Amino acid sequence: MVQSFLVMLSNLLHLHNSLDPTTSLLSDTLSSATTTTAASSASSPSDTSPTSLLYSSSVAPLLFFTIASVLSYVASSRPSPSSSPSATADTTPPPPSSSNASDYSVSAFRALSTEHIWSLEAPLRDAHWRSLYGLSYPVFTTVVDKLKPHITISNLSLPSDYAVAMVLSRLAHGLSAKTLATRYSLEPYLVSKITNMVTRLLATKLYPEFIKIPVSRRRLVETTQAFEELTSLPNMCGAIDTSPVKLHSFPNDQKFAATYKCRCGYPSVLLQVVADHKKIFWDVCVKAPGGTGDATHFRDSLLYNRLTSGDVVWDKVINVRGHPVRPYIVGDWCYPLLPFLLTPFSPNGMGTPAQNLFDGMLMKGRSVVVEAIGLLKGRWRILQDLNVGLNHAPQTIVACCVLHNLCQIAREPEPELWKEPDENGLQPRVLDNEKSFYFFGESLRQALADDLHIRLSSR
Repeated sequence: MVQSFLVMLSNLLHLHNSLDPTTSLLSDTLSSATTTTAASSASSPSDTSPTSLLYSSSVAPLLFFTIASVLSYVASSRPSPSSSPSATADTTPPPPSSSNASDYSVSAFRALSTEHIWSLEAPLRDAHWRSLYGLSYPVFTTVVDKLKPHITISNLSLPSDYAVAMVLSRLAHGLSAKTLATRYSLEPYLVSKITNMVTRLLATKLYPEFIKIPVSRRRLVETTQAFEELTSLPNMCGAIDTSPVKLHSFPNDQKFAATYKCRCGYPSVLLQVVADHKKIFWDVCVKAPGGTGDATHFRDSLLYNRLTSGDVVWDKVINVRGHPVRPYIVGDWCYPLLPFLLTPFSPNGMGTPAQNLFDGMLMKGRSVVVEAIGLLKGRWRILQDLNVGLNHAPQTIVACCVLHNLCQIAREPEPELWKEPDENGLQPRVLDNEKSFYFFGESLRQALADDLHIRLSSR
């Protein structure tokens, strides 16, 4: 208050000098030493002592001094807004809305992710976390623990768990980098950089741990038995399918437009997956534009090369009507018929009764991969309209597949399935280097169909 009063007084003195420039504020009757000090003070009004006004030859300074004193007293006697209970209640800001950027700050995230969250009831805790980041808090901490050492090496300016949470929020809700930047008060380029880093780590460091071909005997037996309970077909170990992942933006280059346009009519990249009975992916491949056929994509995949070269060794062989049957996967009409990939006899039920029965059971087994893809796109909605650069699209898709497996292993609640558009492809032609595979697969398929028909007919 003293400082404010002196400033006010100084302004009043300036006003007086403007109104009465001929009258000095300091009297000449002072001693020479006093005169020198007063002259110095007059040249700097802000340093003028209030007692110097007593030496003024005019009544105006005294009048100004009186007015200033009254104003200062009124100001000092008025109650502070912070001391009034009603004022405090009126000025308290309302709680931020869900779209407020402060809700997504590091401090807000830290308040949510402290040890206190474990004191909440598990359903409430996990439902809240799942609505934000697509998975429950325990699964989230698993992801963070596995990625944290790799993120730490990158010297990221943000905490590891906060960066992972931000990327999961983008994957789960399909947000653009610009929208996420506004929400988290970051620059869009930084959001893109963090997204690329986290998805790359998921697609490379966590892929070998959570996406694995079922070669161990325990897992292989569990998988084939589960499929046999579902389809009555022995030694089935997986189902394969391809799904186009729509690209949000695409360069206006006619040269590539037709290559990336899928049968549904939009630009996309192809995702190929093999799923087991639990709808867990044990192989993922993203390496072809959306206009590529399913058979071509499969033949270009690492899985095809490993299966045809005998690199994958499944230690489980059964005998069906004199035919050795190794574990095999099933696909629809768009895939080539091979000993390790069985397809339907006919797409429209025009086969024999045994063949039609086989086709129905095969498609029943194939339904698990259709549901798995529906869960994948329902849980990680960014795959419904992929808004990342084309160069980063494959790793983003694979990262979502890794997260999907984590959720399935942890038995996370399954969201509403994303409905894939129906696609009608043509049966691929048999390549010269596949003819021996084709003939062996054809005899094997017929043996399985006859055996299935005999077994079910005798019940």
